[in-house]
Amino acid sequence: MSKASRPLAVVTGGARGIGRAIAGRLASDGFEVIVLDRDGTAAEAAAAEITATGGAARAAAVDLTDKAAVTTLVEAERPLDALVNNAGIFDERPFFALELEDFRRMYEVNLVGLFALSQAAARRMQPGAKIVNIASRAFLGARNHAHYVASKAAVVGLTRAMAMELAARGILVNAIAPGLIDTPLLQALTPERMAAQLALQPTGKPGRPRDIANAVSFLAAPGMDFITGQTLLVDGGKSLGGGLGI
Repeated sequence: MSKASRPLAVVTGGARGIGRAIAGRLASDGFEVIVLDRDGTAAEAAAAEITATGGAARAAAVDLTDKAAVTTLVEAERPLDALVNNAGIFDERPFFALELEDFRRMYEVNLVGLFALSQAAARRMQPGAKIVNIASRAFLGARNHAHYVASKAAVVGLTRAMAMELAARGILVNAIAPGLIDTPLLQALTPERMAAQLALQPTGKPGRPRDIANAVSFLAAPGMDFITGQTLLVDGGKSLGGGLGI
């Protein structure tokens, strides 16, 4: 299959972790994938790994807070068939230690950058295109990162609003809310804190990046045409109850 005949997908934050898993899965599903990341070198490496295994991928280095760069990228490509807004930032800080700048920075990347790219892409998308936003189980509430929780709750709200407005264009918009996933962030926890987190998991284990990638594959599939405005919790059941950690 030539690249031109493949559906085209962009995965933001696609160089590492969950984004890397999503990019690889979509490539295996037959998409040509643009691995978009601020770190151009890492994006190139991820794209090269995908092509080495028979997938179609290329890299793009773009700062999502630079609206002009985002618009230029989108307009230089054929219309996207799928956009996965995975890029985001996270840090942990008690409520009384937060400054206004902490909120502004979190929103600028996790929400405003997502909106800017989605708007630019949706202007050119054709009926049947999909947008999948990566939120977080934390949108339900969590301790010690109120700014992050607020930004991800806003992603869930924006997903619903986008789904309502873009339905007339035949564009479906959904979100995925990952829970505890085995990424470098999780691996940095102390053994004691890791044990405490796992004790709250009904499954007794963290998820893997491929668990999120599998969910994206479902929502971005060309044949998926009747689900929109939903947030799929991929959290090992943690949202059923228990403590409020990361």
